[in-house]
Amino acid sequence: MSATVDKILDDALTLSPAERAALVEELLSSLDKPDPELDRLWAEEAEARIDAAERGEMKSVPASQVFGKYD
Repeated sequence: MSATVDKILDDALTLSPAERAALVEELLSSLDKPDPELDRLWAEEAEARIDAAERGEMKSVPASQVFGKYD
């Protein structure tokens, strides 16, 4: 880690547990920025799958069968 990161970490460790938790939450949320293009593509894919299922072009599998594989 850089000296700057080490300093920030040292400072963060002096915070109360609640303050550290809030800091962690803010840092993690900063990593998860939505991508509008990716959201649009997934929405299109979902619509295409729904349409295919409604037209009978897609075979469905019961959830119990899917989750049964992982028990």
